[in-house]
Amino acid sequence: MILEQYQIDAFASRPFEGNPAAVVPLTEWLDEALMQSIAAENNLAETAFFVPEGDGFQLRWFTPVREVDLCGHATLASAHVLFEHRGYEHAVIRFGTRSGDLYVERRGQQLAMDFPAVATERCEVPEPLLKGLGVAPVTVEAGMDYLVVLENEAQVRELQPDLTELGKLDRRGVMVTARGNHKDFVSRFFCPKGGIPEDPVTGSAHCALAPYWGKQLDKSKLNARQLSRRGGDVDCELKGERVTLLGQAVTTIIGEFYLPA
Repeated sequence: MILEQYQIDAFASRPFEGNPAAVVPLTEWLDEALMQSIAAENNLAETAFFVPEGDGFQLRWFTPVREVDLCGHATLASAHVLFEHRGYEHAVIRFGTRSGDLYVERRGQQLAMDFPAVATERCEVPEPLLKGLGVAPVTVEAGMDYLVVLENEAQVRELQPDLTELGKLDRRGVMVTARGNHKDFVSRFFCPKGGIPEDPVTGSAHCALAPYWGKQLDKSKLNARQLSRRGGDVDCELKGERVTLLGQAVTTIIGEFYLPA
């Protein structure tokens, strides 16, 4: 069996920035264990698989160690593949996912993704979080992930967490954030439980970060920067219980995955 595969740098305007994702178009689903093995072989934060369904596509995302409920950058990468390489002619793509229907629209050079907003609430600070960060947070909230607010951008940029401690937490991962010097807010995202020590650019995290900072800054449109080594920009628009995330994507690799018959 030969599968076509693309590698896309998402939330990037040129190669070697943003968050790389593998995208594998399918005509029907493979065995789940096989898809997990492909994701482990790729060893990227996410490998996305999609199949046609009605007027859209079913989309699934796998880290090197497990399937996940929501992934922004691999959704952006999948839409880029459909628009740029698979001849998709409509302005909007519908993806059916574990998190419901997601929509991606062309907006000039950017792709706009319509995602559910993720609520967070103030919480007690778990001991592994304090040990793992090694810095006192301004505040901590919890939702799908822990949202940790630090005093300034420099603290976020210079943070060197203990990933073993963060891996003990009961949430998917840890968002560390602060107001930006030149952006509305900056962040980093750590997900050792998911096999991702630090994610380069995390679309799904901005589903929580944008509502948090929108409330703090009293803004419905925000620009953000994720301060990983690769780095990437995410524009955010708040629309009630939805968040629109905007970014660019570039293709870096087109190849074939060879599998035994």
